[in-house]
Amino acid sequence: MDARQNTSARETAELWPPLPYEEWKDTCNTLHMWTQIVGKVRMELTPLVNHWWNVTFYLTARGLTTSPIPYHGGTFEVDFDFIDHNLFIQTSEGTSKAMPLIPRSVADFYREFMEALRSLNINVIINTLPSEVTNPIRCNEDFVHASYDPEYARRFWRILVQSDKVFKAFRSQFIGKSSPVHFFWGSFDLAVTRFSGQRAPERPGADRMTREGYSHEVISCGFWPGDDRFPAPAFYSYTSPEPPGLKEASIRPGQAFYSPELSLFILRYDDVRNSGEPEKTLMEFLQSTYEAGANLAHWDREALER
Repeated sequence: MDARQNTSARETAELWPPLPYEEWKDTCNTLHMWTQIVGKVRMELTPLVNHWWNVTFYLTARGLTTSPIPYHGGTFEVDFDFIDHNLFIQTSEGTSKAMPLIPRSVADFYREFMEALRSLNINVIINTLPSEVTNPIRCNEDFVHASYDPEYARRFWRILVQSDKVFKAFRSQFIGKSSPVHFFWGSFDLAVTRFSGQRAPERPGADRMTREGYSHEVISCGFWPGDDRFPAPAFYSYTSPEPPGLKEASIRPGQAFYSPELSLFILRYDDVRNSGEPEKTLMEFLQSTYEAGANLAHWDREALER
């Protein structure tokens, strides 16, 4: 291997760093709850946009942002900085507050964050019960989750940055309705979703979140750091409603598979980062799973694609 290949391998390792779930799951779970607190503030203060697009975060050059949130006569935004490990609240009046991202309980984070908002004359009440998690603990009472490893938080963000670039390139080839590439703090994943333009059948017994999120036919893909059900970071793709035959569809690359437990296609992150061509490998997964779902669901691909 020559020097250029060695450099390329080092660059790939930096751009697509290892993220073993078991080694950072305590930080992952704590950070998940912190993002829920910030995200619920955005949800309370913004008008509903289809499929809950008003609540999501976006990638920045340093971390994640709420983007501007309207409040009275101005706006404010909240930013997670995973380079210097701070949380910033900045207002359109020019005022700001900062909080260090350090090991601390979710309850302590909640208390300091809400006090920081009040000091900026931002008064908001949120539902303190976390969303989309098993065995939730109210964030103002959660002293269980109290970890923060800055190196693993930085690695997670680096993976989001690289994934965001590939997802945006994938999104650019679709001219139908498509979501932004955005980060959902409930499910703790980065996602982009394509729409066929057709309404989906109603789901009997579905809650309000599910009814709004899946009111129309979709093919969605994303990156997720894993949890106790699937303790490994992975890329995923699913078609909803799922058409007959999707489970058996041929997809690429060869390491990708359909998970009957999760009802979606999975490509492990480690298979992407170790492939030698992570961006190409990931794009192959996104495109092949989209084609499988769109063909079997009889989407009008000629009208929807460039």
